[in-house]
Amino acid sequence: MFNKINELSSQTRIIIAVVLALAFFVPYSYFYQPQTQESAVVSNAKVAPDAPSIQDSVATANVTAPVNVPMEAKDSTIIATIEAEGFSYQIDRLGRIARVELKEDKYQKDSAPLSLFQEDVVNQSNPKILEIRFSDAILNNQALNSPYTTSVSHLKLNDAPQSLTLTQELNGVIVQKILTFYPNGYYKAAIQIPQDHIYFVSPGMRPSVENDAFVFKGVIVKEADDTITTIEDGDAKGQVNFANAKILAAVDRYYTTLLFNQAGLSATVLGNANEDPMPFIIGNGELVLEGYIGPKNYRLLESINPLLTDVVEYGVITFFAKPLFLLLEKLYDFCGNWGWAIILLTLIVRIVLYPLTYKGMVSMQKLKEIAPKMKELQQKYKGDPQKLQMHMMELYKKHGANPMGGCLPLLLQIPVFFAIYRVLFNAIELKGADWLLWITDLSVMDPYFVLPILMGATMYLQQHLTPTAFNDPIQEKIFKFLPLIFTIFFVTFPSGLVLYWFVNNVFSILQQLLINKSLERKKVREIAEHKHKKRDDEKDRS
Repeated sequence: MFNKINELSSQTRIIIAVVLALAFFVPYSYFYQPQTQESAVVSNAKVAPDAPSIQDSVATANVTAPVNVPMEAKDSTIIATIEAEGFSYQIDRLGRIARVELKEDKYQKDSAPLSLFQEDVVNQSNPKILEIRFSDAILNNQALNSPYTTSVSHLKLNDAPQSLTLTQELNGVIVQKILTFYPNGYYKAAIQIPQDHIYFVSPGMRPSVENDAFVFKGVIVKEADDTITTIEDGDAKGQVNFANAKILAAVDRYYTTLLFNQAGLSATVLGNANEDPMPFIIGNGELVLEGYIGPKNYRLLESINPLLTDVVEYGVITFFAKPLFLLLEKLYDFCGNWGWAIILLTLIVRIVLYPLTYKGMVSMQKLKEIAPKMKELQQKYKGDPQKLQMHMMELYKKHGANPMGGCLPLLLQIPVFFAIYRVLFNAIELKGADWLLWITDLSVMDPYFVLPILMGATMYLQQHLTPTAFNDPIQEKIFKFLPLIFTIFFVTFPSGLVLYWFVNNVFSILQQLLINKSLERKKVREIAEHKHKKRDDEKDRS
């Protein structure tokens, strides 16, 4: 394998490196969907040995045949409204938070408050926020058809939390929910049900705002040992139980509805007819829960409970992406603008990666210099691979060139760029954040395509500054088309991400100019030293 690598021309290695960067970073990042196979979920889950089954309860709710749900269960009559500066909740006659709207300007859609949940006429049996179901099929059927009463029909949240009590009377069973709401989207729920009635409380299905096929949508569970388990829409098969789960969250790209408890909760996730995850907390007797509904804003979640920051998830590279986001936040604190923070982050990344970049550029320059000699060897020994290999290795050793020296530094940078992509693509902090002139929202695409075009132009310029020498015209054409391919990919990307890539190209160009001048000065010195040594040798001989 190594012999074959060594036989490749420097141009071929460059093509391979760039294509790998393109293949692993751009398309994979764009089409990346965190996949959680059923087997992986089960192996990661800490199954509660005595966890009750919710199958009977769900069967009563007709998950597999939503059209057969009793009409009363679909009644959307509102019995209570909770209003705050940033949101409004509506509680329906079954004691569920059925409607959630975000009022802040940056979340609004078409100048109207953003509704986090759209009515699902197909899966009407999906649980809503704080919906209660019972393991007893008869009791569960009663719960789905018996209305709640409320102690207060309207709460106005200013600076202090306020409470209301919901009561449901079933045959011989009184259900009470004492709900306390806070102005930041946090709430507490004390549920009182007589012992020996096993029941299930849901944080609700995931918000239905971000339905982009290229982002994670589903359920996140933080388990007792701090393991994060994700179950994506379409991957929920059967029932998975979690003992002492700290967080049970339903999420999309930007928003979440969750229940949590530092001490741990018995949780279960069940798949519906579409194999989308339906999350529930298992209760028996009194149950005290904490919850949150709203944007996955890191600082807001941290202010409620640092535990909740794990809901801001970046996929398999979270361990690396999260520190980058925290650095971006610090930079935002410093300059007060997310656009300038992205530029500062780009500069820091370029400085940190400079040793790798310099080493790669030097290696590529050496490969360019020996390219003519390499071509001569390939022509001379084209019928004798062993001799060709031997002379190639001698040539590399003589000139201090590494056949993979130009590729490896580039490949090592890919995880960094991938992590930054995940941060900028998922950070709701960029929503509604302006930068300069026409860039008024860094979370959406550039409306005039200026940044993608500048990004492609700087990438093209960078190519011309990079030391390459193509012998194959087809390879050269492919290489020259890469800026156009990247530009097309980046047209629909968030402008914050394109800004990063554009500024990264600008810094790369400046860096390349400095490296080229440094190499030129070094070459001039070497030539001067060689001439001086030659003169000294001639004097010695004379």
